[in-house]
Amino acid sequence: MTELHQTPLYSRHQDLGARIVDFGGWALPVNYGSQVDEHHAVRQQCGMFDVSHMTVSDVTGADTIRYLQHLLANDIGKLEGQTGKAMYSCMLNEHGGVIDDLIVYRLSAEHCRLVTNATTNEKVIGWMTRQAEPFDVAFNERPELALLAVQGPQAIQRCAETLTGTGLTELAATATQLKRFQGAFAGEQFVGRTGYTGEDGLEFIVSTDVAGKLWDKLLGADVQPCGLGARDTLRLEAGMSLYGNDLDERHTPYESGLAWTVSKRDDHLFVGKQALTAKPRFTMIGLILQDRGVLRGHQAVLLGDDPIGETTSGTFSPTLQQSIALARVEKDADLEIGDKLQITVRNKQLNAVVATHPFVKGGKATN
Repeated sequence: MTELHQTPLYSRHQDLGARIVDFGGWALPVNYGSQVDEHHAVRQQCGMFDVSHMTVSDVTGADTIRYLQHLLANDIGKLEGQTGKAMYSCMLNEHGGVIDDLIVYRLSAEHCRLVTNATTNEKVIGWMTRQAEPFDVAFNERPELALLAVQGPQAIQRCAETLTGTGLTELAATATQLKRFQGAFAGEQFVGRTGYTGEDGLEFIVSTDVAGKLWDKLLGADVQPCGLGARDTLRLEAGMSLYGNDLDERHTPYESGLAWTVSKRDDHLFVGKQALTAKPRFTMIGLILQDRGVLRGHQAVLLGDDPIGETTSGTFSPTLQQSIALARVEKDADLEIGDKLQITVRNKQLNAVVATHPFVKGGKATN
């Protein structure tokens, strides 16, 4: 049996009695007690997540921007003159399928930092390395760095109050000066005002010793530790995609609810662009279950008696107290918000309605 990777904070999760599972080859906490309490802490106050399994890479060199224009479907050229600005993008194969989704920070014309998914690491690093060959760039994975996300409406304030005067003052001061979707260095440490919960918050990309100090200080200030369970319910309420569920190499961004991440510039020639000229067969919708039950991924979606697609992610929403899902359905079904559908759950047909996603924004329902 292959031994699971452990993050630098693994022993701390054990000390807190976390339930540990295998997530893409990593031993990660699902929850520390009540998953619902962890969810509500982030929506109402703040919580912290160990996301050190994510992959951090630095691209440097004279062709940094030109390389990323080739590699990414979104237009990093839009970030010129905005030091530290972050951008969300998909990385596509030649057929327009999504190899991975990621965040890229433009730190200068010759330095960008990328954060990609853990479960795609080997595939993505190989792809990015091969694509870099014609360019004057150096591509370096940074496995020595840890990632800690602090998310929620009180996240920045709590970090500032807790970390100032502790030896982490510079990091706290840098964090409080960031605009949304911006990152910056504090000495050798890095912090971005980004996240995966739909709430405001911070993501610290730091050395392992600093990660331990951050965790301990915030835990001592009663910031709620949160696991994969709450991370999933929070991101799904926010309508955010999970690679391997809502995104994969068989579907384009247009078929995955991410058309807004694709550059519209005629002169922006990125890998997979030509394939995107084909008419999309599918579209992504939000669903809210009207009957009792819980939606999960890979449940059939029917319009009347006709199957038109399947759910890609589903969960019970602690904020809405209803079951919600994202689903990939045939574009020709021409659905509108409020249309009624049926979902196959345990061999039963349950009623659902098409809903806007994100389902929750600013802590409140959008439907």
